Amino acid sequence: MSENTNSEVRSLPRIGSKAPQFEAVTTQGTIRLSDYEGSWLVLFSHPADFTPVCTTEFIAFQQIYPELRKLNTELLGLSVDSVSSHISWIRNVKEKFGVKLEFPIIADLNKDVAQLYGMIMPDESTTETSRAVFVIDDKQVIRAIIYYPLTTGRNMDEILRLVKALQTTDENGVATPANWREGDKVLLPTPPNIEVAEERLNDENLECTDWYFCKKQL
Repeated sequence: MSENTNSEVRSLPRIGSKAPQFEAVTTQGTIRLSDYEGSWLVLFSHPADFTPVCTTEFIAFQQIYPELRKLNTELLGLSVDSVSSHISWIRNVKEKFGVKLEFPIIADLNKDVAQLYGMIMPDESTTETSRAVFVIDDKQVIRAIIYYPLTTGRNMDEILRLVKALQTTDENGVATPANWREGDKVLLPTPPNIEVAEERLNDENLECTDWYFCKKQL
C-alpha cells in the first residue's frame, strides 16, 4: 500500500469523531454541514441519478423523512451528478411515481465531499459513490456509519431504528439490545464496580439475568 493510500485511510471519518466540515452546492442552494448543528443528520450517498435501485431508495427515504423530522433529524443526499441532473431526476420521480422529494441532494461533481467521507470504493467503482450512510448527531459527531454495495438497496426501517436507538441511548444513558425497537426494554451498561452490580441484582425494577445483564423498561 502506498504512502498516499495510508494517509487517505487514516483521514477517513470514524464513529465518535467530528464530522468533516464542507460546503456544497445542492438542489436547494449552497449548504454547509454547520447549517445542521443543533439537529441530527442522515448524510447518504447514492451511485447515480436515473438508476433503478437509487430511485427506490429515494422514494423510501422520502417516506421516512416526516418521521425523521419528528426526531429532529434531517436528510441530505449526495452523488457526483450535476444539479441539473438531480433536478431532472426529482421531477421525473414526481411525474412517474407521484413522490415529491423534499430533502436536498448534493451535486458533488468534483467528488470533494465523497472523498472527504470515503464514499467511493475504488475496487467497486471509481466513478460512482457507494451507498454510504453517516448518522451525525446534533453536536456534529459521527455516531454511525453503514455501507451497502451498489446492487443492494438500503433498509429504511433499520436507518430509522438506528436513529431512535442512538437518541434513546443519549437521553437515558442506556444501551439497546439486538433487534431493539422503540418501546422494547433497554440494557443497562456494564456495572463499573461490584457495589453497583450488587445493587442492580437487588433492584426490583430491573430484570437481571446476571450481574452484568440487566434490562429495564423506560
